[in-house]
Amino acid sequence: MIKSRKTLRYSRRIVVKVGTNILFEQETFSPNRLKILSRQTVALQGEGRKLLLVSSGAVGLGYKKMGLLQRPRTLLMKQACAAVGQALLMAAWGKALAEVGLLTAQVLISVDDLADRGRFLNARNTLQTLLAQGVVPVINENDTVAVEELKFGDNDTLGALACTLVEGDLFINLTDLDGFYEKDPRRDPTATLIDQVDRVTPGVLALAGGGGPLGAGGMYTKVRAAKRLADLGVASVIAGGCGCDVLERIIAGELVGTFFPPRVDRRLAGKKNWLAFASRPKGRLVVDFGCAQALTQRGKSLLPGGLLAVSGAFAAGATVEVVGESGSVLAIGLTNYSAVETEKIKGRHSREIMGILGYCHSDEIIHRDNLVLAEGLI
Repeated sequence: MIKSRKTLRYSRRIVVKVGTNILFEQETFSPNRLKILSRQTVALQGEGRKLLLVSSGAVGLGYKKMGLLQRPRTLLMKQACAAVGQALLMAAWGKALAEVGLLTAQVLISVDDLADRGRFLNARNTLQTLLAQGVVPVINENDTVAVEELKFGDNDTLGALACTLVEGDLFINLTDLDGFYEKDPRRDPTATLIDQVDRVTPGVLALAGGGGPLGAGGMYTKVRAAKRLADLGVASVIAGGCGCDVLERIIAGELVGTFFPPRVDRRLAGKKNWLAFASRPKGRLVVDFGCAQALTQRGKSLLPGGLLAVSGAFAAGATVEVVGESGSVLAIGLTNYSAVETEKIKGRHSREIMGILGYCHSDEIIHRDNLVLAEGLI
């Protein structure tokens, strides 16, 4: 596990998110920036590392190509601009990477792709295959088909999700600032760069500001993405992306940008990783106080006896939230029973399931192996 800047040199699978403002100079697209990043990519590949790029810029390229005077605000217009800009963006990346002898692949991902366990695994397998073949995946959200309520909303979140998707050990988030400051340096030139954030607290998030003129995210989404990965045991760096050797300097352990070390006491893997980060709950189960204690303090599975209420229409195998009587989320997990089945057996002993349903898939509503407590949710 990467624990400090000195151990960044051991990173082998790295996700690099390239912000929109890195690809534009004074709001004009800069192919040279892509060339600089491509040269660093091939150098790191030559050291035996695997890199994935999460690239913003499609909407920014699209609306300028369409002759619009400002970034679109409506979802439909954003989707139209993304459709135009995505082709331009991929052509630019393909050309820049080809010039250094690398082949690239476009990978478009939506929330739905990752919320479904089967599609999540398929996306992971595709990316793993591309990396094994030496191809550099360029990932972006499938903006042209995503509806507002099913969007990542920013590529910082998508980048962090891509990192967990491929079980990466480092996420580098390149922006137009040198890192995370204690104040917005664009407003206050005396602002101090924070070298390392050991734990992202609500106070740390409150320090984060807005984004640039072309991007959708801001420092808040970058720090939040770093927190999510730290909670999963993955290191992150937020750094300025305009330098000619920023990636190589970060990997070398130099004091570049802001380093977010992982929590050394946890690294969720496999299904629990997906539950914590990518799944979308289809329903809600309310449990009594005794059951809540059993789940959160004694590591027990969720049994029907402690279940008070069921909401939502979900099938067996769906992701559901588990909440206490106060309404606070305790955990998220995969249910062994549908909403209709769960409603019938709530409050009953496990040995009664057979008599009530005529069959028994499991004694547990949710087995502890398929349950992530709230402290692991992000």
